[in-house]
Amino acid sequence: MYPVIFDPRRLRVALVGAGEAVLRRLEGLEGSAAEDFRVFSPTPSVRLLERAGGRLHRRLPVPSDLAGTHLVLVAGLDDEASGRIAAMARAAGIPVNVEDRPEWCDFHVPAVVRRGDLLLTASTGGRSPGLAGRLRERLESLFGPEWEERMECLAEAREGWRAEGCDPAALARRTGEWIDRRRWFG
Repeated sequence: MYPVIFDPRRLRVALVGAGEAVLRRLEGLEGSAAEDFRVFSPTPSVRLLERAGGRLHRRLPVPSDLAGTHLVLVAGLDDEASGRIAAMARAAGIPVNVEDRPEWCDFHVPAVVRRGDLLLTASTGGRSPGLAGRLRERLESLFGPEWEERMECLAEAREGWRAEGCDPAALARRTGEWIDRRRWFG
């Protein structure tokens, strides 16, 4: 595994699925400020209809639906439909994630804690989502809502240091000093 964070504001995403699983993925996309995504669900729940709005297509995608798509997320479908969507995405050269089927995944979606632009993740490479979820709960308790403001203050300071001409080594040193002065870690 090689950890990478994609910015879904820069990528077109197709979300395919049904039930609570697809709603969780939709909430994750919305939490990431993604804008250019479509939702495909042959049996959308009332909640999915409300949340997805005009992005919802009440069917499974066909190959032409994936043109221009950069990532495909699949959740809450049976194995036959999930396998078909995964194969379709791969045939189009699009990385795909099928929830709870690591053997069909080109990437994994970690458990996430968001504090503004601070993103903390835990992943088991799809081998134990329950453990990743417990790690997320622990991270939530260690990094409360105050970290959003901390992140913003530090980012503003860093922009100032960059404007002063600091190189990467100086930025790292000043960041460490900033954190230590505020005793963020004890």
